[in-house]
Amino acid sequence: MGAQYYGADSESGDRIDDPSEDALFMMISDLDDSDNTFVVVQPDEDDPVWFASVAVLDEGGYEIVRRDTSRNEHEVTTSTSINDIAHDLTVWMAARNFPGRPTRQITDF
Repeated sequence: MGAQYYGADSESGDRIDDPSEDALFMMISDLDDSDNTFVVVQPDEDDPVWFASVAVLDEGGYEIVRRDTSRNEHEVTTSTSINDIAHDLTVWMAARNFPGRPTRQITDF
């Protein structure tokens, strides 16, 4: 069974469907500067409108890229805290649109 919403794939071939914050933390912790240098998270569909990636920097730390073409967002940041990266990505991904997921309704009475 594939991911319900999104999947995380590392350069080394590891994949986690619908990863939790803890799973993202573990995947980022496993990154190194030789053969497992990045993790990409994106919807499990043919032409995803958003993605997030985390890559190891040569000088230490990580580069985080968040892109959502449906919202015209493109942000590149750096960080040394895996905990902060996993948390921020989890919050950012929760705000993305997913087909079939109920949307928030705001009603004026």
